[in-house]
Amino acid sequence: MDEWVPRPRTTLLSEVAPVPSNRLTKIAVPIGIVVVVLMMVVPLPAALLDILIALNIGISLIVLLVALQVQRVLDFAIFPTIVLVATIFRLALNVSSTRLVLRDGFAGHVIDAFGHIVIGANLIIGLVIFAILIIIQLTVVTNGASRVAEVGARFTLDAMPGKQMAIDADLNSGLIDEDTARQRRKDVAAEADFYGAMDGGTKFVKGDAMAAVIITLVNLIGGFAIGMLQNGLSAGESINKYALLSVGDGLVSQIPALLMSVATGVIVTRSTGAGDVGSDLVKQLGQARQALMIGGGALIGLCLIPGMPKIPFLLVGGAVLFLAFRSTDAQSEEQAAAEANRNGAIAMPSGQVPLPAGGERDPVTDSLRVDPLELLLSPDAVDLVDAARGGDLLDRVRALRRKTALDLGLVLPPVRTRDGAMLAPGTYEIRIGGSSVATGEAPPGHLLAIGDSMDGLPGRHTTEPVFGLPAVWVPIEYRASAELAGATIVERAAVVTTHLAEMVRQNASRLLSLDDTHELLEVLKHDRPAAVDELVPNILPLSAVQRLLQGLLDEQVSIRDLGRVLEGVGQRARSSTDPDALLEAARAALGPALAAQYVRDGVLRAITLEPAVETSIGEALRAGEQGVVIALDPVQAQRLVSDISALQTTAEQRGELPVLLISGPLRLPMRRLLRGALPQLPVIAFTEATGIHQIETVGQVSSSHEFAS
Repeated sequence: MDEWVPRPRTTLLSEVAPVPSNRLTKIAVPIGIVVVVLMMVVPLPAALLDILIALNIGISLIVLLVALQVQRVLDFAIFPTIVLVATIFRLALNVSSTRLVLRDGFAGHVIDAFGHIVIGANLIIGLVIFAILIIIQLTVVTNGASRVAEVGARFTLDAMPGKQMAIDADLNSGLIDEDTARQRRKDVAAEADFYGAMDGGTKFVKGDAMAAVIITLVNLIGGFAIGMLQNGLSAGESINKYALLSVGDGLVSQIPALLMSVATGVIVTRSTGAGDVGSDLVKQLGQARQALMIGGGALIGLCLIPGMPKIPFLLVGGAVLFLAFRSTDAQSEEQAAAEANRNGAIAMPSGQVPLPAGGERDPVTDSLRVDPLELLLSPDAVDLVDAARGGDLLDRVRALRRKTALDLGLVLPPVRTRDGAMLAPGTYEIRIGGSSVATGEAPPGHLLAIGDSMDGLPGRHTTEPVFGLPAVWVPIEYRASAELAGATIVERAAVVTTHLAEMVRQNASRLLSLDDTHELLEVLKHDRPAAVDELVPNILPLSAVQRLLQGLLDEQVSIRDLGRVLEGVGQRARSSTDPDALLEAARAALGPALAAQYVRDGVLRAITLEPAVETSIGEALRAGEQGVVIALDPVQAQRLVSDISALQTTAEQRGELPVLLISGPLRLPMRRLLRGALPQLPVIAFTEATGIHQIETVGQVSSSHEFAS
């Protein structure tokens, strides 16, 4: 059994450190952007320009380091905006530095120092190095990051509907709750917005690199002309002076731009992992022990080539071999884990599907045992429960047990999942008490596409097993085509789990055994001992309580509030132990909660019967072995059922979920009449809807037909 362990409370940062004022944050960023724009117009002194250039380099370096540390792209969702602001900031610095270069022939000590470092004593070499930096920035890093961002945005947007459907499937199968599903939907939308913004953000980086080339050429040519024509310098002096300033100005802009381009590439190529880039790199390279050994041996082998220097390759090759011997082999770990799983699990009779660990049973005794709930998979569908191949069906089934306990108050027996050698390929079978209650299909390598216009999709047409919707089993490689066609994509495991959940809901009363009833009472006795001791077994035997709870489950009524049920039944049981009377007493104890679950937007939409029809039905009531029933002529009974079914169908076509609202004495007999034909239609008594403020009649069965006994 899964056990929930409460997590220790985590101390929030806001509880130990003061949070900066929101007003200051809101004001500082807009003011900073306005100042950046003004820098393009207002001249700056050289000393202030030095500080701003250092700030620009620092910001770019910090952004790169943060990009290397994030585990998910959404952890740095502000990155596209930072790219835009940093680009504008660099362009503003370029404008300010160009003004100083052309006007004063001096743009601060930072630009002068960078120019001397690169150019040194040789102008040609300095210009070539600067040109190489521009080429690397423009054609390699920026161009690659732009292409990856474009493809990432396209595939993220294409996969968005499928991810939303997967979240809905997990929610419906009980793997996640509503809050988790809501958060995952927000993450999917945020991820799509992020990659869309990055697709545009990379264009800013690329444009910034091209602008730097143009600005450098303007500084070089303009400075050369000003030096000769206005300052009286010779051609050599002018080119040396302004080339140094132009290259220095270009470098202080291109180094931050290169850092930002690398950060952009890291972000758009980052897949979700368990750690940062450095941790994942060491871990994943360390797992490839054999590759490291071959690589180290090849490097050392290069020393055998005549004329090849020995020391560099010996040092590097030895270091790689050292890492290889220190690393672990991922395949060996997987084999060890698989061996541990085999030692801790009992194999199925066919040896294909693992079962939870437990003691060995005698084969003859085991053959006499009938499992309450079974799920049989065809041999080629066993991958659904194989975690090594991505199968998560067993996890979904465990989540279904938790969801059933919350919704119906019923603790499901363990679902025995095993292979069915006699099943057709790609199928499954659900059994309750050894009897088959449903079959379905889940062909390997396929997804279920549900929709109205599925004729153009490749695959085999079928019907969704729970709601009866038209669907197509499409190959996995056609998933994108199915999503573009507007289909709802459902994974195979979700199909099986949803079908299993529906069968559990319809047959919940069959799954409630006498032992289960005893266990529920024992659990309740810890919290409300008086409610149990007064009724069981002094007034009602355990079997009568089981029958009562089965009757509630037959009508899709949750038995989770078992204490209230027993309190409501207690007084009635002192005067009568009739099962019908006890069932109605239990419903009366639950009160408006029975009808409240069918209220939508504050309105209970109901189908009613005309008073004359109710009177005719009341005259046809007869007591039998199975309780009070409506003894109508078969033709008349079928006509009544057809009229109610037509009203229900009409309401559902309008998107409404109606109930049948009827007088109290007729409720249970009418429920028995409709159970076979309309099992999904709730039958509610007028007294059970007294707490509902607004009731809307969506249809009424008229007295145009005569109902007589």
